[in-house]
Amino acid sequence: MKLINIGFGNMVAAGRVIAIVSPESAPIKRIIQDAKERGSLIDATYGRRTRAVLMMDSDHVILSAVQPETVANRVSVDSEEALNEQE
Repeated sequence: MKLINIGFGNMVAAGRVIAIVSPESAPIKRIIQDAKERGSLIDATYGRRTRAVLMMDSDHVILSAVQPETVANRVSVDSEEALNEQE
């Protein structure tokens, strides 16, 4: 199981991430609010501004203070390293 650093030493399982999106749009804000109401929101921002929202296959929504591009690049780097290890 590969883990991705989403900031401040917090990690998520790379294989469980469905989407990494920006929190700016109204639909994403509704998704965040709905997750908060049903108790499946995980806030990993440590009080900082939310810059990325990770949608997980378990219906959990994770807030991160790291840019979505940075999180996506970390997923890509981990995937490339895994491929190199298999060779």
